[in-house]
Amino acid sequence: MSVKAHILGGMKSTALRMSTLFLRTLREDPADADVDSARLLQRAGYIRKAAPGIWTWLPLGLRVLNKVEAVVRQEINGIGAQEVHFPALLPREPYEATHRWEEYGDNIFRLKDRHGADYLLAPTHEEMFTLLVKDMYSSYKDLPVTLYQIQTKYRDEFRPRAGLVRGREFIMKDAYSFTIDEEGLQQAYQDERAAYERIFQRLGVHYVIVHAVSGPMGGSESEEFLAPLAIGEDTFALAPSGKAWNVEALTTPAVERIDCSSTPAMQALDTPDSKTIESLVAQANALHPREDGQEWTAADTLKNLIIAVKHAEDDKHDKPWREIVAIGLPGDRQVDMKRLEAHFAPAEIEEATEEDLKAHPEFVKGYIGPMVLGPQAQDADGIEEPVRYLVDAHVAEGSEWITGADQEGMHVFHAVYGRDFKADGMVEAVEVRQGDMSPDGSGPLSFERGVEIGQVFQLGLKYSKALDLKVLDQNGKAVPVWMGCYGIGVSRVLACIAESHHDDKGLAWPAVVAPAQVHVLATGKQAEVFEKAEQLVAALEERGIEVIYDDRPKVSPGVKFKDSELIGVPLVAIVGRDTMSDGTIEIRGRDGSDSVSVPEAQAAQAIADRVAALV
Repeated sequence: MSVKAHILGGMKSTALRMSTLFLRTLREDPADADVDSARLLQRAGYIRKAAPGIWTWLPLGLRVLNKVEAVVRQEINGIGAQEVHFPALLPREPYEATHRWEEYGDNIFRLKDRHGADYLLAPTHEEMFTLLVKDMYSSYKDLPVTLYQIQTKYRDEFRPRAGLVRGREFIMKDAYSFTIDEEGLQQAYQDERAAYERIFQRLGVHYVIVHAVSGPMGGSESEEFLAPLAIGEDTFALAPSGKAWNVEALTTPAVERIDCSSTPAMQALDTPDSKTIESLVAQANALHPREDGQEWTAADTLKNLIIAVKHAEDDKHDKPWREIVAIGLPGDRQVDMKRLEAHFAPAEIEEATEEDLKAHPEFVKGYIGPMVLGPQAQDADGIEEPVRYLVDAHVAEGSEWITGADQEGMHVFHAVYGRDFKADGMVEAVEVRQGDMSPDGSGPLSFERGVEIGQVFQLGLKYSKALDLKVLDQNGKAVPVWMGCYGIGVSRVLACIAESHHDDKGLAWPAVVAPAQVHVLATGKQAEVFEKAEQLVAALEERGIEVIYDDRPKVSPGVKFKDSELIGVPLVAIVGRDTMSDGTIEIRGRDGSDSVSVPEAQAAQAIADRVAALV
């Protein structure tokens, strides 16, 4: 009886046999694959595209995904968290209570049941975790507790891209800590953060911890874990100290006050046809040259941008409302709408419309100046409710500017911030440049691209207050519960591993997540080759080693080698005519390195030793 027959007749082999494995490798790249991970995961038979941003997991892909999840579970269970599992289809009401039904806008999938009730496909589950704890816990003695799930999430991405990196359906681990006080939240946050570092280190994912903003999640402290990859959509800033920031979270070091005692008095001058910074600079140099003989530049100008802030309903407004706000920023800087929006989060912003501008007759388009905005407009004639005025953090007190005079064809020169005009506050509004000073003052910033693979938030009391999650404290008083939120993009992490572990031949998985540890190739037509390969597979399985076995009898050695390189298992064992002639089996790394030939009798143990070294 052959080894294969013996296995099938008794304990069934667990090896993945290429002759029966649900797999078709592709020789050509998919036409719409825009990054290496998407290209190779499809070519190697790990995933298949079902629709834009929606993917089917095939057997090999599911094995890798399960291994990534296993590492996540081990580390998160290790800090005492408990796993639950929520539905993905959720009712509208909890999301209305936290205003996120409106705040998410078009980014969530909404649907109605046959009775007309509103539901959504969950983009995240803060509300449901909060309500679950509210339903089951009522005393400080029940806390602390951390719950988590690994669940499919849904977001209606406008333009899905990069395969698994940005999809409409994705797999995420989200955890939530519940503590009686802020000190407990800090401890839970640090525990989760440390677990994330262990997870990514075990998975072989290079990461950078980046200071971030909470955005629509709410809360205070937040940090992102980014995989530094060129395909990333997130730009992060790196300081010489090694600290990193999401661009939206960057703060400008305080600028020193400028002595303006010798600055001339503010003066309104003609600047016809100068509604843009470029035309203003040209007219200023032509009509009003500087006394010191230097040229006026865009850096000498202050432009005032009018935006609309779209707020959700709140204690003072029973429905969503719109606020017009003016932003003053240096003329040589471009506005960064994401950084600006972070200041107003969770509200959304957009540039003011023509209707918005018409509602304020004090605005002269192209010549808007600070005199009709903010504090200085309080007592101006005809301005009933002055528009709130914020200046960018680069505008120093005592700095001198050319800015709008609120009259057609005119600008004011020598306008000094703090002397001639003031603001209601400061804001981070402009794009950050290479070489700008880092927030910690350690030196100029540099910029890199990254893929967000995890984020941790200190939510504080936002959701517990919104959903009335309270417990009785030691004195019998009902107090809100402190919450933290911690997410890992599980399917995105898998994509990042593929993105950083491949070569021009295919994938090259780390052993911890590879679909198998050894790929056995029977590269010959003789029955004896297949018999020897079967014996090796059986010996490896006895040692607990996972095997992919290419047992296809009519497939050429060249095709088998190409498929093994494409699939990317860490070790390859070759049983063929050449090796059998001298009674050996060749063992090589996926990249072709460390190739050795060992006697048949020692091959299984030699492979087991190499596997042990890999993991």
